[in-house]
Amino acid sequence: QVQLFESGGGSVQSGGSLRLSCVASEYDFSASYVAWFRQAPGKEREGVASIYPIGDEIYYADSVKGRFTISQDNAKNTVYLQMNSLKPEDTAIYYCAESRLNLGRGALYARGYNYWGQGTQVTVSA
Repeated sequence: QVQLFESGGGSVQSGGSLRLSCVASEYDFSASYVAWFRQAPGKEREGVASIYPIGDEIYYADSVKGRFTISQDNAKNTVYLQMNSLKPEDTAIYYCAESRLNLGRGALYARGYNYWGQGTQVTVSA
């Protein structure tokens, strides 16, 4: 059973930075799509970024392009989301998700993902 563990959330002021981590327990992310999603109260879940290392594929939501960076450390079996220039609109619970499907350009849609972490809260104050 794949287990995902997110960490790194917290509270920051607008313009600040956070780095989220997603660690897989006894699982190799290299052959999977790994994505970050976020959901704020009353809003739909939004795909933020996704990475597929074997295929050299990276996807970002338009709302975070140029501000967020997704990356992977194979040795640590960890996927990161570096979030810079944070805005209040980025406030949400952030979830790590994994899929073994060939998602391609569908990598930012939640329906394609099988495993989810518990979420980590990100709060950005104006």
